[in-house]
Amino acid sequence: MLKGLKQKVIVGKNGKIELPTTELVEGTTVEIIILVEPQNEEDETTYLLKSEANKKQLIKALENANQGNLIEIDLDEYEKNYL
Repeated sequence: MLKGLKQKVIVGKNGKIELPTTELVEGTTVEIIILVEPQNEEDETTYLLKSEANKKQLIKALENANQGNLIEIDLDEYEKNYL
């Protein structure tokens, strides 16, 4: 029967990874899968809100949408006429 272990570790010098566990007996054959966490990933909205000018434009766009001030575009019609 397969047994799974999950540990979060930090990669050391020269890519060395140490798994501090007492659950593995010396000589045991294991298969390793490494999942790498993204570094400082932020979503697009968070990125755009960092700039005061962008923040004002986003707030204005939300206000317009909430008030029903929207422009609808038929993409098929647009592609036919403009592309």
